[in-house]
Amino acid sequence: MRRTNLIVAEVLHVLKANVGVGVTTLDLERIAEEELKKTSARPAFKGYRGYPWCLCTSVNNEVVHGMPSKRVLNDGDIVSIDFGAFSDGFYGDSAITVPVGSVSPDAARLVKVTEESLEKAIEAAVVGNRLLDISASVQRYVESHGFSVVREFVGHGIGRELHEAPQVPNFGLPGRGIRLKAGMVLAIEPMINMGGPDVKILDDGWTAVTADGSLSAHFEHTVAITDDGPYVLSML
Repeated sequence: MRRTNLIVAEVLHVLKANVGVGVTTLDLERIAEEELKKTSARPAFKGYRGYPWCLCTSVNNEVVHGMPSKRVLNDGDIVSIDFGAFSDGFYGDSAITVPVGSVSPDAARLVKVTEESLEKAIEAAVVGNRLLDISASVQRYVESHGFSVVREFVGHGIGRELHEAPQVPNFGLPGRGIRLKAGMVLAIEPMINMGGPDVKILDDGWTAVTADGSLSAHFEHTVAITDDGPYVLSML
């Protein structure tokens, strides 16, 4: 799984460097395809339940599952890029949110807090903790900064399949849920809104947007729980 997730991390690293004013989300899709051709992996999302792209590219008020298109990124936008791969019998999955040009202080803070909430979640992914200790750590941190946690979408187990049990929500009460054991691998992915937590699905059947039109950010890592602590498989 580390090998597969390294491919994911390397592709996201290249994509982040190519985000800029005037770039389209379809440009990012093409870059991802070209980078993937250099590896032994195949895209995890393309063809999954009929999804037609390698990437999910969600801009501004789009929470998750935004579809690459000719949409041009403008100065001040934020774009979340979610990418997964499959190789050697295992899946990898990770996401980042990238500012485009000069973003507002509020947008920058949303991105920063969302990424930090993922770090808090990873710190709780230790043997002996409960699953919702991870969830509660995200919720506490995010809400302390005045943002809200999306409830309709959650993280997940990952391994031989892209989505496995258990679901990993980003909200909940500590001390609840299954006991974390060495060998579990979780895709932990806070999805955080600047406004309220509610979302709606657009007519394309995929793109989830904030119900109130506020900005949303998304970060994700694939994390193995080990006796020596959390091992972030999708980090370079």
